[in-house]
Amino acid sequence: MTAIFVDITATRGSTPRDAGTAMKVTADGICGTIGGGALEHRAIATARRILAAQGPERHETIPLGPGLGQCCGGAVTLHYTYQTRAIDADPAPGDAPGPQGGNGVRKNLWLWGAGHVGRAMVRHCPADAVDVTWVDTAPERFPATVPAHVTVLFAADMPLLASRAPGSAHHLIFTYAHDIDLALCAALLKRGARDIGVIGSDTKWARFQTRLRAMGLDPVPITCPIGDKSLGKAPDALAKGCVRRLLALTTLGETA
Repeated sequence: MTAIFVDITATRGSTPRDAGTAMKVTADGICGTIGGGALEHRAIATARRILAAQGPERHETIPLGPGLGQCCGGAVTLHYTYQTRAIDADPAPGDAPGPQGGNGVRKNLWLWGAGHVGRAMVRHCPADAVDVTWVDTAPERFPATVPAHVTVLFAADMPLLASRAPGSAHHLIFTYAHDIDLALCAALLKRGARDIGVIGSDTKWARFQTRLRAMGLDPVPITCPIGDKSLGKAPDALAKGCVRRLLALTTLGETA
């Protein structure tokens, strides 16, 4: 067998993706996403251990809080199988056309995290309207090629870079760890950033607000969850909702 399929078969509470979501894992790649950063990292590692040993299929229930240090507060049940079937792949950057730009006022958008949602944002941000700065911790976290309107930055300490990032830019945060997300929020608030979006659930946001206020910071400039709930939780759905909002701000005459 050359691939393991990871299915979310059940969820409880707040979770990154819903039951029925699936991901294909091979020795050197993945197709699809079950979301959640640390959750997906753990699932990929488990799938590859099963694959390497040609071990038995299995299932597990993972609490996202105590099990992975995530703030969602829910739990997911994962089923690892060898069953062969099609999984929708994420298109490469540039493959999916984004919406057309607004009134000619370019937006300055910083993306924090080069995972599935970050890649979806790059696909959907229109080159004629948005200048993107894309940040993650290491070069291997990015695709091999990116569009011309995207500048890639590597930062081992992303919160340190955030403390020096332009406060007038729009910032969207979706890293692989909730503690990094929180540190980025704090750094950007201290920097005076006017528009910050963070991927997450209502539970995560409630906990972030408590922690930020305990640091003496006002979380009002932050939007969490991001995207449009009516479009769903998939990366491209989240990206479409975020880009719609960004372009609507341009339409209303906001300057970057």
